[in-house]
Amino acid sequence: MVGLGIAWRLGRRAAVTVFDRGTTGSGASHAAAGMLAAACEAEPGEEHLVALGRESQARWPCFAEELLRESGVDVELRREGTLVLALTADDQAEIGHRLEFQRKLELPLEWLPAAATRAREPHLAGKIAGALFSPQDHQVDNRKLARALRIAAEAAGVTIHEHRPVKEISVQGGRTKGVILEDGTSFAADIVVLAAGAWSRQIGGLPPDRRPPVRPVKGQMLALQMDAAAPLLNHVLWAPGAYLVPRRDGRLIVGGTVEEKGFDETITAGGLLTLLEAAWRAVPAVEELPVAEIWVGHRPGSRDDAPILGRGPLEGLFYATGHHRNGILLAPVTADAIARLILDDVVEPAIGPFGLERFLPARAAE
Repeated sequence: MVGLGIAWRLGRRAAVTVFDRGTTGSGASHAAAGMLAAACEAEPGEEHLVALGRESQARWPCFAEELLRESGVDVELRREGTLVLALTADDQAEIGHRLEFQRKLELPLEWLPAAATRAREPHLAGKIAGALFSPQDHQVDNRKLARALRIAAEAAGVTIHEHRPVKEISVQGGRTKGVILEDGTSFAADIVVLAAGAWSRQIGGLPPDRRPPVRPVKGQMLALQMDAAAPLLNHVLWAPGAYLVPRRDGRLIVGGTVEEKGFDETITAGGLLTLLEAAWRAVPAVEELPVAEIWVGHRPGSRDDAPILGRGPLEGLFYATGHHRNGILLAPVTADAIARLILDDVVEPAIGPFGLERFLPARAAE
């Protein structure tokens, strides 16, 4: 998703080729839930990440409209907002503690008592403490987004090669010269953007300390099928232990586990049980819904779980990876900022704190 967005922006002014190890948009982008949660997830120590997320959040309406014009695909930007549910007094206390920090950042958040929460979502559990309402944390359909970006990128002249994994970046004289694929084929390029998600660190050609410190973070998820005409939920719902994201077609996305298990793709009974039990405690009626799909994705997590954006250590190399759970949220600002950096040599202030140099020893970063 990140790579396609950058390619789309670059394609208007440059010749662009994308190499994908699989089907375009089939990685973390396909597995995601599409939440644009810049405010309700904000935690201490993430001030720069919150600012980046809010900047991207503000760009989403125009981004979605532009994609609709250029691709004909509606990515279904829904603006009902997000509820962070407190089932118990302990849940409420935890939300309240985080809310103190969030209010210092002047984030648009509002505590709703139980009655007001139930007025918004009548199918919630019989006993709740209330919910935090985030009116600007929306959602999009991530799979439609992937399709829209591909169509728009190709319309802009971008060439896309699927099932062509990159083995390494070709380097000569301290600058990038292109890429070498797993099958040995070489492609020359003046500029290389490393946007390989959870696989970014596996691409060779760079010294070990200059490979982005990105690891796969496994997530199991499932989709239940609601009646689209009478959905159980309309808001994105963060419940203790799971999030629930309703789609216009009646699908209810339930996710997601967070597991440090490399590229393991096993779907486990324990993982699904954890998600289903959490969903059931929040919305008991989900027990009657059929299971439409189960899947596993791998989020690209950096050491601090924030993205790696900007110039690389070689002339002509740029990073756009490590977005962890925020790849969909940060798609607009990443595409805009990296394209502007490459084409106009301008660093947007929002991405300034997210360079690779933050992970390097002081002397090496100089």
